[in-house]
Amino acid sequence: MNPNSRLVDTFNRRLNYLRVSVTDRCNLKCLYCVPTEPSIKLMHRDVLRYEEMLRIIRIGASLGITKVRITGGEPLVRKGIYSFLEELNQIEGINDVSLTTNGVQLKSNLKRIKEAGIKRLNISLDTLDKKKYHFITRSDEFDAVWEGIHLALEMGFSPIKINTVALNGINDDEIEDLAALSLSYPLHIRFIEYMPIGLSGLTRENCLAADAILSRIRRLGKLNPVAPGLNDGPAERFRIEGAPGEIGIIRPLTHHFCDKCNRLRLTASGQLRPCLLSDIQFDIKTPLRKGYLDEELIKVFMTATQAKPSEHHLRPQDHDKLSGQMSAIGG
Repeated sequence: MNPNSRLVDTFNRRLNYLRVSVTDRCNLKCLYCVPTEPSIKLMHRDVLRYEEMLRIIRIGASLGITKVRITGGEPLVRKGIYSFLEELNQIEGINDVSLTTNGVQLKSNLKRIKEAGIKRLNISLDTLDKKKYHFITRSDEFDAVWEGIHLALEMGFSPIKINTVALNGINDDEIEDLAALSLSYPLHIRFIEYMPIGLSGLTRENCLAADAILSRIRRLGKLNPVAPGLNDGPAERFRIEGAPGEIGIIRPLTHHFCDKCNRLRLTASGQLRPCLLSDIQFDIKTPLRKGYLDEELIKVFMTATQAKPSEHHLRPQDHDKLSGQMSAIGG
């Protein structure tokens, strides 16, 4: 992490990681992400243009941002995404760019993704069962995603992380099967505790605690801890003895990792959010579109940084939900 970063919050955390949502639109309707009732999508004019995003990221890089992850919605549904990724990879100071995708359009676009300079992929996959996949995502795209994962492996993308939201009563019976993928492939299988954000069709009862996840994975063999890398996120990393792949556990509810959080989020609507699990956000689009100089936009970065809370207050025993939708924030 850049020791000269200007993005140091009031708890002495240096922020070097920006997650950028390029769209709030998606070609899936996952239970934990999309609201049960119809939601209003952003108008075209309300979404940041690519050149606006690139300017904001360049300013972030000048302040110490070194890592960027592109999310959505589903980023691959937005026209022009590959040229944007290529330009993003050329920004001075940004040395780690990754892409999060649901994998539906992956297979036919991996060549373009690689040519744009992307080496790291995060692919959402919550089940290995086609019927269950349809129930969770409300689509029949399992085969397309599975084929995309295999092709990405063949093409040398690394690491490839499979993000699985652990859902009690829905996919909890597949924890071992999903973890076992790391025994056959050099995949990083990451299990994420369900976070109650927005008006999804799920409840607190669907939360499966990380300890319960780990106890099931241990049935596959000894779990050896893996030391975190320089640009690692909050996942606790393990490797089943003899496995080419890894297991990751992300427990935002049962074990806060807020004291190590190093990220800001830029939404497709042009808001800087200092915390995923908080509704606090700061408008950077309006001053940008009013033609303000970089110094004014830097002030928005600094304000968001100083407003970053010490920790979130979304605990398993609470009954509140955040009002924002995950599809609009960018997970």
